[in-house]
Amino acid sequence: MKSDKVVSLKKGREKSLLRRHPWVFSGAVKEFDKDISPGETVIVTDYSGKFLAYGSYSPVSNIAVRVWSFEESEKIDCDFFDRMINGTVSRKKALGFTCDNRSAYRIIHGESDGLPGIIADYYAGFVCVQLLSCGAEFWKNDIIKALMKHTSCKGIYERSDTSARAKEGLLNSSGHLSGEMPLENLVIEENGVLLHIDIINGHKTGYYLDQRESRRKLSDYANGASVLNCFAYTGGFGHFACKGEASLVTHIEISDSAVKQIKKNAELNGFSDKKFRVLKGDVFKVMRSLLEQEQYFDIIVLDPPKFADSRFNIQKAARGYKDINMLAFKLLNPFGILFTFTCSGAVDELLFQKIVAGAALDAKRDASIIDYLGQSADHPVGLVFPEGRYLKGLVCQCLQ
Repeated sequence: MKSDKVVSLKKGREKSLLRRHPWVFSGAVKEFDKDISPGETVIVTDYSGKFLAYGSYSPVSNIAVRVWSFEESEKIDCDFFDRMINGTVSRKKALGFTCDNRSAYRIIHGESDGLPGIIADYYAGFVCVQLLSCGAEFWKNDIIKALMKHTSCKGIYERSDTSARAKEGLLNSSGHLSGEMPLENLVIEENGVLLHIDIINGHKTGYYLDQRESRRKLSDYANGASVLNCFAYTGGFGHFACKGEASLVTHIEISDSAVKQIKKNAELNGFSDKKFRVLKGDVFKVMRSLLEQEQYFDIIVLDPPKFADSRFNIQKAARGYKDINMLAFKLLNPFGILFTFTCSGAVDELLFQKIVAGAALDAKRDASIIDYLGQSADHPVGLVFPEGRYLKGLVCQCLQ
């Protein structure tokens, strides 16, 4: 489908597109055709009318256009999505990610896989999608058809129930889309650990696939260690600590359903209930209580939810990150190890390191960074799209 709708940019605002960055911000737009439907494909031109890209238009978002292609000869149609989705499935397969009865990985990671606004995760024969932009919503049927074809999945379920939809002027949408209806509890295998996944009721698409490599690394440190797993969710980090022969894993989790999943996952893997415990409550309050009780740990994992969803609340988020990391440093044994993360894209790596350094200073602990962590390979970061690197992690060791 060739578009005849045009969005033209102000003079000098084409530079990011010439570097093949996939976003056009509303402030860069000089003029646009008035009858463009949300998500419809448009031609983006510079101020003189020269072709720059094809993209999907959003009338209310700060990101006015998300680019599908920089090639003028391209046709944005059902064949385009079939080809692009086949390409990303093939790329992930080359990295060792395959669609089988126990596997779990990210098939499509939005802009970094060339498909802005589209998230698709594979779980044990089923695909869970998030369609986060007007363009993704516009091409929904073709996207689902291509995913069914190229993953050979049993069925597809939608979890487009995030705040990102509201920024695009879209209502949240969840439900069964194609093929079989998934079970509420699927079982996946990740690096030798079995896990129950609930794509219908769980966080995001059901599980935090981006932490795959960090969980594996934790198991390498865990032998004989006492481990505190904060913001445990269904226990992923803690289960890998158990796999690594930790002496005792303490999970902190506030959700009743997640606590049940922690116990189910431990039982699924045959982990003795003498090797783990679950403390239910607010992480900040529970950590302060542990400090009052003088309970200390060899390893602490901090994998909190997003504290900053935009640059406007970075200061508030920084206070939260500093507080939680300060508590962690105070709770660590001599030579203890902290795995600490931010998934806030608005908090860059340098700022996060400064926050953690400030937390150590306030806790009166000296520490060194012994490793840098990030999202796993199925969550790539486009070279021209640094915004795709949202997950940042540090492994720090106390020096005393």
